[in-house]
Amino acid sequence: MNIFTDIQIPQNGESFEALYEKNGVLIERIVSGENLEEKVYKQPYDEWLVLLKGKAILLVEEEIIELYEGDTYLIEKEKEHQVKSTMRGTIWLCVHVKGEQDV
Repeated sequence: MNIFTDIQIPQNGESFEALYEKNGVLIERIVSGENLEEKVYKQPYDEWLVLLKGKAILLVEEEIIELYEGDTYLIEKEKEHQVKSTMRGTIWLCVHVKGEQDV
């Protein structure tokens, strides 16, 4: 598989594709379109991400995080976060470390 092939950019929101899920770990590719949903997340597990293509602005707790191609970021469990904006066609690789008790 090539992470940059077979990409469908959604008109609105984001598309999520699970690449691997086992033993409490979920790795997914996310592709951002336009008109993102104003959703606040607060997850009971850590999420590590790398921005592969594009750019994005996150709000984590009260801090603005600007991400560019190649940037990584760890969102620790229970931290409120929201995707404020992205460039259309932004590609993320996210690793959710849930632990076996959360599977």
